Amino acid sequence: MQPRFNFAKAAPDAYKAVAALEQYVQSSGLERRFIHLIKLRASQINGCAYCVDMHVKEARHDGLSEQWINLMCVWRESPVYDARERALLGWVDSVTNIAKTGAPDADYETLKAHFSEEEMTKITVAIGAINIWNRLAVGFRSQHPIDAAAKAA
Repeated sequence: MQPRFNFAKAAPDAYKAVAALEQYVQSSGLERRFIHLIKLRASQINGCAYCVDMHVKEARHDGLSEQWINLMCVWRESPVYDARERALLGWVDSVTNIAKTGAPDADYETLKAHFSEEEMTKITVAIGAINIWNRLAVGFRSQHPIDAAAKAA
């Protein structure tokens, strides 16, 4: 896979607009673990290697466990996530796949049981923001950096 072009250079104003939305998400008051959960799960669903790589590294840097990070792709089968995280994961799945799911009432009611209307709005904006980044990165084939290979002990 080859990068198509650098979208940030091609349309700096568009990039700045998306970056401003990202800055809002980062300063919205949502818990960091929830922001990591949103970004990583949506990026998994959208098949965005660039974003998955970035968000795994950021989650790890912020102290989230390897198990918490690694099992997110199979969250329904793992007890590692608490009730709030599970409600949020269900909403991320529903909103990221909205054309298929229609954001079902069951997922909304589960989210509503754990978050205020203000939090639900901020969460949904965060989901929208990472979906924009995913579409840019996947659409224009952004390449994640390749880490140096670890040496065996």
